[in-house]
Amino acid sequence: MKPKKKVFMIAAIILVCFIVFSLYMAGSLGGLGPFGWLYAERLAKMPGNAAQFSFDTIEPMENSPLAGKKLCILGSSVVHGSSSLESAVGEYLAARLGCDLTKEAVSGTTLVDNGTNSYIQRLRSNIDLNTHFDLFICQLSTNDASKELPLGEISTSKNLEDFDTSTITGALEYIICYAQETWDCPVVFFTGSHYDSEAYGAMVTRLLELQKKWGIGVLDLWNDEEFNHISEEQRAVFMADNIHPTKAGYRDWWCPEMEQQLLGYLN
Repeated sequence: MKPKKKVFMIAAIILVCFIVFSLYMAGSLGGLGPFGWLYAERLAKMPGNAAQFSFDTIEPMENSPLAGKKLCILGSSVVHGSSSLESAVGEYLAARLGCDLTKEAVSGTTLVDNGTNSYIQRLRSNIDLNTHFDLFICQLSTNDASKELPLGEISTSKNLEDFDTSTITGALEYIICYAQETWDCPVVFFTGSHYDSEAYGAMVTRLLELQKKWGIGVLDLWNDEEFNHISEEQRAVFMADNIHPTKAGYRDWWCPEMEQQLLGYLN
């Protein structure tokens, strides 16, 4: 074999190996591509995703105030259920409260309007304007904190076109205003449980400030010390990492508390 052809063959083999390895890593770590089944298999083996935590066992609430009504939920990986085999907040509330669920969730996305998959772009493009929702719920995304996006300032306006959606605060105000004007229904945000992030803590504080301006509901898991005081053994079952719950984490920890706070707000 000629030297040039030999070098070309070696380079081609190295490239193919690199592509296969990249696809393998994307599948095993993120559930993407042809090896995505490896990620799902790994998730299924987590203690918190065992069959005993199936959402099929959730008992519907008697005399639910949302029975037969329509719920819309917007978010990123926490709403998607990226570590719980796609059983998450929306599925729990729909099963527990007897409502019809519209779920719009894309992992890794932000409140800040920085691309086609931002909360705002998906809110405008992917959720039917003509559907009458009885409740709109939005996740306070951790991605904005991890990407160190600017917090911004609270606007003096309540006009949709006046908010700076390149900031977290402006994006929050835009989502609140858009949902209220479009569906004229209660608008509720929820936080994650407490983890080590000053940036996310500042976002939670800002959300509570916006609650006073807009009259929204806030399901605050972040600031509840009693709620967050769980054992390391419980945490190992409830959480896949610092941010993402397992099925057990949603079903037996996060969502019962969210349900209680939600009913308190609606009443």
